Amino acid sequence: MKVTEDHRPDPQALLSAIKRERHGALKIFLGAFPGVGKTYKMLEAAREARREGADIVIGIIESHGRQETESLCEGLESIPLMPLAYRGAQFRELNLDAILKRAPAVVLIDELAHRNIPGTRHPRRYQ
Repeated sequence: MKVTEDHRPDPQALLSAIKRERHGALKIFLGAFPGVGKTYKMLEAAREARREGADIVIGIIESHGRQETESLCEGLESIPLMPLAYRGAQFRELNLDAILKRAPAVVLIDELAHRNIPGTRHPRRYQ
């Protein structure tokens, strides 16, 4: 790194290093009502980023049976959901450990307020 005459790091070099080292960012798609297109817009943005070379995977998408939403998932890598038994029923939840192991640049996680099945690492999906 470039240093100034008084042996301190050059401020412009520090700013450049910070820009290069961009750490995680969170992008949330909000909508006032169910069905307004949050998931659809998230998937459209993901597909655009993928075309630009971003490493994107689907962690969990709730399509609610909407064919248009499901078609936007096609061609995107998806982390398999984790099967869980709870009170005699089978559920499938976000597989956080598999996502962390895969370590994608971007992971798509829908329905952040979802309450996880007891026994998962966190009570809510956003955690």
